[in-house]
Amino acid sequence: MSTVLIHPTAIIDPSAKLHASVEVGPYTIIGAGVEIGEGTWIGPHVVLTGPMIIGKNNKIYQFASIGELSQDLTATRDQPTSTVIGDNNVIREYVTIQRGTMKEAELKNGETRIGNQNLIMAYCHVAHDCWIGDGNIFANNTSLAGHVHIGNTVVMGGFTLIYQFMKIGDHAFTAYSSAITGDVPPFVTVSGSPAEPRIINKEGLKRRGFTSDDMGKIEDAFKLIYRSGKVLADVKIELAEMAKDSVHVQQMLDFINTSRRLAR
Repeated sequence: MSTVLIHPTAIIDPSAKLHASVEVGPYTIIGAGVEIGEGTWIGPHVVLTGPMIIGKNNKIYQFASIGELSQDLTATRDQPTSTVIGDNNVIREYVTIQRGTMKEAELKNGETRIGNQNLIMAYCHVAHDCWIGDGNIFANNTSLAGHVHIGNTVVMGGFTLIYQFMKIGDHAFTAYSSAITGDVPPFVTVSGSPAEPRIINKEGLKRRGFTSDDMGKIEDAFKLIYRSGKVLADVKIELAEMAKDSVHVQQMLDFINTSRRLAR
């Protein structure tokens, strides 16, 4: 480890493994069992608690706390739980990301996971056993309870609150101050407290290269799920027919089939 990029006031446990290119700011504390990959920048006054793996080219800003023991009352420091963070993430000021618990150890190895290229803005909270995909944006003060799953390229408006065990599908959008108490399928925009499905995330889909035909089929599926008044069992049958012509509708159907509690 190069000391040139490590501020002299930083405290780094001898067992921590930092690539020689990692930069660490003043008064940051890096604990035992932390591994940090190439090109990652850690700002001042950050606390990183292991066991934890942080990938390449991340930026972690001042006063973030990552990998600390979960606030779940069953969590103890001697449990074999951890935090795993991928590459190219930006984690802003006062973000808290907590390590996993043993409650889903068979499924998740006791890990809290953050994927790649996520932007997590100031004051966000990611609780224990959350699994986050790639390319997501968490606006300020978004808070995830335990065991939440977020897909890929999801945008969450400021002050979004997500109840435990909820799932948010790819390309979904949550409006400002949404309270999520049901699973949000891919491509869907929700708002309100409790949040309700409103429309598809058409603007987001346009930006990501979805065609008019793609969006038309997604919108037809949305209307069937949320505007037809049909029971979910009949909706699934019709979605299966529609999915023959659309991989995106198939994605929505797959999500619904594995949902514990669908946002309705």
